[in-house]
Amino acid sequence: MSPQELMSSILQLAIQGKLVEQRPEEGTAEELYRQIQAEKQALIKTGKIKKQKPLPEITEDEIPFEIPEAWKWVRLGDCTSYAHTKEKVISTEIDPESWSLDLEDIEKESGKIVNYCKAGKRSITGDKVIFHKGQILYSKLRPYLKKILVAPQDGICTPELVPFWAYGGLDAQYIVSVLRAPHVDFAINAVTYGVKMPRVGTETMVNLLVPLPPLAEQKRIVAKIEELLPLIERYEKAWSRLEDFNKRFPGDMQKSILQMAIQGKLVEQRPEEGTGEELYHQIQTELKPLIQAKRFKGKKLPELSDDELPFEIPSSWKWVRLGDIISIESGKNLTSSQMRNGSVPVYGGNGITGYHDESLVHEETVVIGRVGFYCGSVHVTEKEAWITDNAFITTYPFISIDRSFLVYMLRHMDLGRDNNATAQPVVSGKKIYPLAFPLPPLAEQKRIVARLEELLPLCEKMK
Repeated sequence: MSPQELMSSILQLAIQGKLVEQRPEEGTAEELYRQIQAEKQALIKTGKIKKQKPLPEITEDEIPFEIPEAWKWVRLGDCTSYAHTKEKVISTEIDPESWSLDLEDIEKESGKIVNYCKAGKRSITGDKVIFHKGQILYSKLRPYLKKILVAPQDGICTPELVPFWAYGGLDAQYIVSVLRAPHVDFAINAVTYGVKMPRVGTETMVNLLVPLPPLAEQKRIVAKIEELLPLIERYEKAWSRLEDFNKRFPGDMQKSILQMAIQGKLVEQRPEEGTGEELYHQIQTELKPLIQAKRFKGKKLPELSDDELPFEIPSSWKWVRLGDIISIESGKNLTSSQMRNGSVPVYGGNGITGYHDESLVHEETVVIGRVGFYCGSVHVTEKEAWITDNAFITTYPFISIDRSFLVYMLRHMDLGRDNNATAQPVVSGKKIYPLAFPLPPLAEQKRIVARLEELLPLCEKMK
């Protein structure tokens, strides 16, 4: 259950009379309702409010759920001033020191004030609505955001906020809880109008059904909710940490699995499979014709020092430099306007960028992003493909090195990680050839790949 769902459940229990016990000595809501009507009549008699058109009687079909016998169903317009004319003030008459409240100053769901601003600090145009300390403020714009609160002091606000009083000494915070409860929230949002900026009409609000408990019970309900709020906040923090962990876990697990693979900890070593040293000699033999044909640069690189080795590897493996086993060459420029309609995929730094009618390579090829945001990314092309100059064509001893093993390791090495974020990111042979690469025997490479292809899909399913 999410923190929001937990809060909604508590509010729903509250308005159904299930959050606190009922106490006969606290009277009934019927008695409270008579007090409310008496107060309204007194206010009408003194001219403080206008007499409103009577609201329809509540029918059995309208009642959404059962409430305690001591409670009473009433309409919001019968126990509050929601429908009455609001006090307005024109922009030129606003005191610059008064509190100016806009919708963006209110946190959704909780109704907390997240920004306090004086009117003089804002560019105010048009009429504003005056509100008083203790009034309920309800956002009729996008009511699903539940920007509802009790005003902590006097101020002015956007006309999208409706300030109103609760009669008969009703606990204003209880009314806020009712308006935030899931059943009431659903009922309101089911009849909003406007697609992009939905609003709720006054008639909907004044006819809204409110479950009314005795006043003392209202106060106990509010006190209970306030008692639970710190616990919900603690739960929310724990939930957020768990959510963050769950989001990061699959990616972190993938990295851990690949790190185990590159350190020789994912599968066991088997003496009968030979050594990385023996494989390295085979690689040198395999590369000779490629170097002679100028398909592999084959630059002599210095031996790796102990200080350059990032971690320990099995004794049967061998540390080599990346430039000892791969050679890179930029692809050929091909802009989108130069692509001719065809079925040959065109690869850039981030994989396929379009299609062409001519191939640059005629076998599945490992490509490395050369420049830009995707520099260092690694892809394998289709058999027929074009590689642009935004990527490198990679040549390697394909008999001695398993291609999938090479691709997994290059991706895990994150070849573009050391680029300066303030400059154009770029990968070059000068940067990557000196990098240390752990070389296992070929048979072990294949077993590592088999294990990775078994485990990594499980990580994907966790996302």
